[in-house]
Amino acid sequence: MKSTGSSAKRSTRKTENSSPKQKPREIDRLKRAIDWCLNDSGFGDLKVHGNAKWSAKFLIVLAVLSAWGTESRMTDCFAEASKLSMNLYGTVAINTYQGMMRALLAYTGQLLPIVWLRLQAQIEKASPKNFRIGRWLALAVDGSRFTTPRTKSNEQAFAAKNYGKGKQAKSRAKWKNKNKRSKKLSTPVKPQIWLTLVWHMGSKLPWCWKSGPSNSSERSHLVEMIETMIFPKNTLFCGDAGFTGYEFWSAIIESGNNFLVRVGGNVKLLKNLGHCRTGDGIVSLWPDAAARRKQPPILLRLIEVKNERGTMYLVTSVLNQRQLSDSMLKRLYPLRWGIELQFRALKQTFGLAKLRSRNSGHAIVELNWSIVALTMVELLAVKEQSQIEIPPEHSSVSAALQAIRQAMRHWFERNGENASLDACLAAAIKDKYERTTRKEARYKPNFKDKPADGKPVVIAATLKQKRAYNALQTAA
Repeated sequence: MKSTGSSAKRSTRKTENSSPKQKPREIDRLKRAIDWCLNDSGFGDLKVHGNAKWSAKFLIVLAVLSAWGTESRMTDCFAEASKLSMNLYGTVAINTYQGMMRALLAYTGQLLPIVWLRLQAQIEKASPKNFRIGRWLALAVDGSRFTTPRTKSNEQAFAAKNYGKGKQAKSRAKWKNKNKRSKKLSTPVKPQIWLTLVWHMGSKLPWCWKSGPSNSSERSHLVEMIETMIFPKNTLFCGDAGFTGYEFWSAIIESGNNFLVRVGGNVKLLKNLGHCRTGDGIVSLWPDAAARRKQPPILLRLIEVKNERGTMYLVTSVLNQRQLSDSMLKRLYPLRWGIELQFRALKQTFGLAKLRSRNSGHAIVELNWSIVALTMVELLAVKEQSQIEIPPEHSSVSAALQAIRQAMRHWFERNGENASLDACLAAAIKDKYERTTRKEARYKPNFKDKPADGKPVVIAATLKQKRAYNALQTAA
């Protein structure tokens, strides 16, 4: 009898050990993906109100899950996010939508820089081969407007104030062209948020951003970000023809960073100033106002680039060709155009063409955390695809977002019932078929970034300017 009992126990133990292990659920994969993007380590210095009982990470998780939602009403997206947060972590940071928005409104200024640092570190880990292009951390800069509901709160915060009362509008009566002089001013711009985005050109991901009213200056936004943030060594800012100006370029150079900018006929440059030799491509930007203030000229390298779209002219603050060759410049600048695709992904793919918040503060919160949420989607896709040697430019934002939302809908399923989240993210790539016709719309045949600024004005420095430059050099 004893042998029979022991054999029965061995048989039972063998059966238990031979049973297949339970396959992971989608909720486990989704939780692991979110935890990889966010962690608790950076929120220790966060100063919150004494009555606040929520965790910073779980508040961000709630905001991100709400942004990932597909419901038309934001409160419904929050309800869906609350249930998923409870299933993911066993807790919900805040139980009401209004409470979440109040908390984000109060603490986004502290939370967002911490989230940026975490995501920037994960960008390098996700795709180390594409983090730098040569020696440079190439960051594109551009701006775009996001429309908000026409409410009193949004109009007061974002609409252009004193529209039609500027110098240009007041001088219309003196214009020589009668047709333009008699033409009425266009209607005021709707309440819109101006977003200046800094975009990582290697991994095709947002790096950081700043928002403001519809008439904000993207150059001022970038200067503020440079003054308040620490950018990695050998950062190269790439901008279009709008990112020019003596004070603007001086601020970038004084911060220890460099730039690559397209210039046109609105820029006046000097050649043969000081020690610069003829034909070496070195020019100077030295406005008369800066010379009168005894400010030094900005030395630049001017490059002419010809391609199928025309001829464009680039200037860079990197004077040494060994550090940044002409061939590298010609390779880098076209990558900047990818930031336009990022704006399209935000507005069309992610549905931010018109924000839903009727309160101006809530609209800023909605935009900020929506960008964070979409950045996490793109980052997770790049991470999975880099493991199978798929470059970031082949990643599809739409397919990656669909993979995340499918995991949210089927969080309770185990692997095998549907393709896993990791597999779906790895497969989220753009179609590979060759088109026989152009993809651009018939009613808009001209390419937006087609160079049309003309050639910059390059003149020889006068004797007076040379003497002023030499005197400035001697005084230094």
